[in-house]
Parts: sequence; structure tokens; C-alpha cells
Amino acid sequence: MCRLLGYVSDRPVTAGEAVGPDEVRAFADLARVHCDGWGAAWVDRIGATPQVRTSERSAARDPAFADQHAHRAGVAGLLHLRWATLGLPVTPENTHPFVSEGIAFAHNGSLPPHAVADLLDPPYRAGLRGTTDSECYFALIRQCRATSPGLTAAVRRAVGVLAPRAPRASLNALLLDSTCLVAVHASARSALPPEDHELCRAAGLPQDHLDDYFALRIRRTSLGVQIGSTGFGQAGWKPLPPDSVTTVRLADLAVYVEPLDTAAVAHLGMGTPRVQ
Repeated sequence: MCRLLGYVSDRPVTAGEAVGPDEVRAFADLARVHCDGWGAAWVDRIGATPQVRTSERSAARDPAFADQHAHRAGVAGLLHLRWATLGLPVTPENTHPFVSEGIAFAHNGSLPPHAVADLLDPPYRAGLRGTTDSECYFALIRQCRATSPGLTAAVRRAVGVLAPRAPRASLNALLLDSTCLVAVHASARSALPPEDHELCRAAGLPQDHLDDYFALRIRRTSLGVQIGSTGFGQAGWKPLPPDSVTTVRLADLAVYVEPLDTAAVAHLGMGTPRVQ
């Protein structure tokens, strides 16, 4: 399991500027438990390919993480704190965000073995570098992207296929390309295992982190739109609807929230926007 933070701004800002120095420090403090590496992706300007920086070190102890959120500016970006699924090694190949075909991807959840891999066509299966279910999930989105009208449509299609195969798995994710930030909130039946819940409680992590670990939230500020997991920050955050895909356009910061249902997945369109 992991923590996610994404932002879109009308001008280049660092992650620390986007969410505020206190909140980004509170986010980093979650690495007391989510300590199996960190990663960042950011877009310098609209139309640019995402850049990615990762480390297998804990963000709480890695000076490079502080450098990242304090000095690397972009019009959009995301941060990821990894808490590795039991049995999956902490290696560069397994560290989020993954990047391929101009898309960066970070996941918060765990999928059962073979829930995704057997859905992949041979070229996508052969392109896997690590051993995580998350990388397979990303490969499925890219596979759907090849026959979809856009990134949001590909995400909805992939999640629509995966959700019935893994109904209790969290498919929460952030994706970033040259035009938009996309957030998947698909974890309504997911629950933190009791032993992990107790570890978080013993570490003194915030109560909202314990109460609703898989929730995703959104807010709009003078510096743009931010989307994040629970466990840090209070002011202005509102819950994203469960079983939804949210798209934030880099061009105008417009927000589109679409439900994950059979009709929506079949339509593969942008749907009716709800601007936050």
C-alpha cells in the first residue's frame, strides 16, 4: 500500500508550493510506515513528456526527496510513497511512478496474482521490468490506450476490466501525461489488513489515515488543483466520489469526474463534466 499526491497549476510550482510546506512535510512524515521508496513525476510545461525521479530509500531519510518537493517545479506533478506488498522486493524496477509511452503512473493497492498478467498481450507482458502487480496494471492501461480515444478512456476501460476480477483490491492510482492528471478512486471494498492497521496506529499516524485509508481527496486553491490520499492536510479537502475517475486538464485546470459503471466503461467517452 502507498500514499499518493498530485497537483496541477496554471504556472510552474514545486510540490511544496502547490500543497504548502507544512502539508508536504506531513505527507513525507507518512514515510515512517510507507518507507519502501519514493518517486516523483512532473511536467515542466503543457505538452512536455513527464520526467521521473525515484529512490528505494525512505522519503523520511532521503535528502533527495526534500530537494524534489522544494526545487523541481512543474505545471503538474505527482509524488508517491511506497509501502511494498509483502513479498515484493524493494528495487529500482519496482519503485513508482513507472513511466512509458509518455505516461507516468503510481498505484496505491495490491492486486491478487494473475489478476492482470494474463490480460496482457505478449508485447506488453514482455515489456515488464519489475515484479509488481502495479506495473502490470499500468501495462494494461497502455494496452487499452492503443485503442482508446484518450488517456481517461483507456483508464476507465482498464479499470472496468480489472474491477470484477479483483473486487476487493484497491485500484487507486494517479497518472500524468503531457495534457492531464488522472486519478482513479476505485477502492470501495478495500480494507487495510488488521496487522497493517495496527502498525499504522502504533506509529502514531493521523486518525483520518486510519479511519479511511483508501480514500482520495481533492481541493482547489489559488495555486491550482490538488488530489491526495488521507493522512496529511486538513483545510479545503473534499472527498472524491467512490468508484470514479477524475481528470484535471493542464490547459485550463478544468476538472471532470466520471463514475465507474458498466455504461461509462462501454461508452469510453468523456461523459458529462462536473467542474469542481
